[in-house]
Amino acid sequence: MSNAIDKLKAIWRQMKSYVSSTFIMLLCASFIMWYILKLQYTYTTNYAVLVNIEGERMRVPCVIEGKGTNLFGYRVYMHKELKIPLNDLKYSIESKLDVQAGAVVDSIIIEPNSMQSAISVRFSDIKVVSVGDVPSISLPHVQSRGEN
Repeated sequence: MSNAIDKLKAIWRQMKSYVSSTFIMLLCASFIMWYILKLQYTYTTNYAVLVNIEGERMRVPCVIEGKGTNLFGYRVYMHKELKIPLNDLKYSIESKLDVQAGAVVDSIIIEPNSMQSAISVRFSDIKVVSVGDVPSISLPHVQSRGEN
């Protein structure tokens, strides 16, 4: 680590003899100003949103659109999961036979349009353009008293 710092110091001393330190400071300031101006544009990007539905955590791939400052803020600072109740979503229940376990497993299949609207309500300044494949939620089949 100290070897790399020594090399950087040597490069800095050599550059000072060719380029003035004022030029380097102004170059850095212009880069920062350019970056700030570019963040005001509207961008579209892929983002995986962490969603918690009834205790089941999943990553939902989304295409989102917004200003660069808002997207930057969500990518850097927003690592929380969105809690979405199941009654806010449209879903269907599908039963499948698990051959290895020998039991019936119920899966909740969530409609992507309802997931998109539920996520976009929770993001105020970012538009959710589309939602990718929403993973299904597996529930173990519970036998009622009448079943044997």
